[in-house]
Amino acid sequence: MSTRTPGFKGEYLWELDIAEHQLLLLAEAFPADSYGWRAAESARSVSEILVHVAAGNFMLLGTVGVEAAPDLYGKLDPAVVPRMLAMITRNEELEKNILDRAAVIALMKRSLAAWRSAFTQASDAELERQDTLFGERTTVRRMYMRGLTHMHEHMGQLIAYTRAIGLPAPWPDWREAGKKMIQRGVA
Repeated sequence: MSTRTPGFKGEYLWELDIAEHQLLLLAEAFPADSYGWRAAESARSVSEILVHVAAGNFMLLGTVGVEAAPDLYGKLDPAVVPRMLAMITRNEELEKNILDRAAVIALMKRSLAAWRSAFTQASDAELERQDTLFGERTTVRRMYMRGLTHMHEHMGQLIAYTRAIGLPAPWPDWREAGKKMIQRGVA
């Protein structure tokens, strides 16, 4: 059993481990020919959801001054509102143009690594720093919480997509594992 970082940072990283693992399992579970599938005409496709999450990670990092993907965004206005609008516009372009399964997975991995690195390197004082997120004064810590929530929100959407196209969730069913443990007398 590995030692975890104590306190909020350790608990957050533990939850991030789960989100990273499951998002990547989901991304890899969809066959390449399913990346264009969408639940409805107005819904994002599989690839669009994954790119939306990855690009959203970069955008949220950018809102608190972490330049994690300058190659994707170029020179941005330092003012909060124009910066956010430019990043949102660019993210929508990325969703429509990054469609290849391998490229989507690579972008997801890159964004998750940037997210983990930025959070791990943030000091407690940085997490407590006040900033503006979507027009509200809040802490940088809350921005990281928002990002994790966003990952889980779209993970749920992808789980529904797997079921809709007949794929199983790409991780063990813990109910079945629990039943087997009981049968073996472990639990």
